[in-house]
Amino acid sequence: MIDGKKVLFSGMQATGNLTLGNYLGALKNWVGLADDYECFYCVVDEHSITVRQDPATLRKRSRALLILYIAAGIDPKKNCIYYQSHVSAHAELAWILNCYTYMGEMNRMTQFKDKSAKHADNINVGLFSYPVLMAADILLYQTDLVPVGNDQLQHLEICRDIAERFNNIYGDVFTIPEPYIGKVGARIMSLQNPEKKMSKSDENPNASVYLMDDRDTVIRKFRRAVTDSEGQILYRDEQPGIRNLIDIYCACTGKTKEAALREFDGRGYGDLKSAVGETVADLLTPLQARCAELTRDKEYIDGIIKDNAEKASYFAGKTLRKVQRKIGFPDRVR
Repeated sequence: MIDGKKVLFSGMQATGNLTLGNYLGALKNWVGLADDYECFYCVVDEHSITVRQDPATLRKRSRALLILYIAAGIDPKKNCIYYQSHVSAHAELAWILNCYTYMGEMNRMTQFKDKSAKHADNINVGLFSYPVLMAADILLYQTDLVPVGNDQLQHLEICRDIAERFNNIYGDVFTIPEPYIGKVGARIMSLQNPEKKMSKSDENPNASVYLMDDRDTVIRKFRRAVTDSEGQILYRDEQPGIRNLIDIYCACTGKTKEAALREFDGRGYGDLKSAVGETVADLLTPLQARCAELTRDKEYIDGIIKDNAEKASYFAGKTLRKVQRKIGFPDRVR
């Protein structure tokens, strides 16, 4: 805990372009958590390089993601928003924790298997051990709570296992993190295959709505959204495309499913697609304008980057020094 508040940690990779699903499912729900928690939101650029990146593009996207955090409403004075690569303790603790993690545990990580299949020409050690870096990210801040989706639960479990193993050897060093169960973000599905989640890595450009898509593009993508031939707007598993559109509409407007269904009762799929597209475009317009404004204010953003890196380094350094002392590294002469 910090100043009587539980610590919450989360982060996103600066690869690809964030989608409507990232925003409605996670980012939007982070706003306001600082009232109850001490929040650290990381741009996890070190995780990004497990897959080859163009350096200029990675640098640009990392800054854009940090700006997007702020534009979405996360106050950088109340929350610590920073680059992972600017806090060297992340990499230092990850190396130590690698020495307390077993090969068999890493071999069971399903995401390593999935990513290896997608990047068969670059199956590197970082790709194999990045759950340990993720554990270091979390444990550095004595994190109490981690917002995670189902696809990340396995990584939180290995983080807990590593922390408990270390504590059993050296005493009470790490806080054991718990999954954050708060306001449930909308689960937004692909517009072209509503059986799978909307993804920033989808090869079909019409499957995902990106946060920086212009208004015409957003509306066009919704008009092309896959539905069905039933012709009725109902919220049921047999109509995943319609269900997804209703979920998006409700997440953007705050309306209940029942209210949305009453609104579209007796109307056609075209009306629903147009209404959802317009609603999403209305939601993204001010976000995009705020991003543009912040992008132009280089001095302000540079100040946030510097100040928050120093804040993150302070708290991370406290944990790292404790760990180093416990395992027997020589004290530094100051």
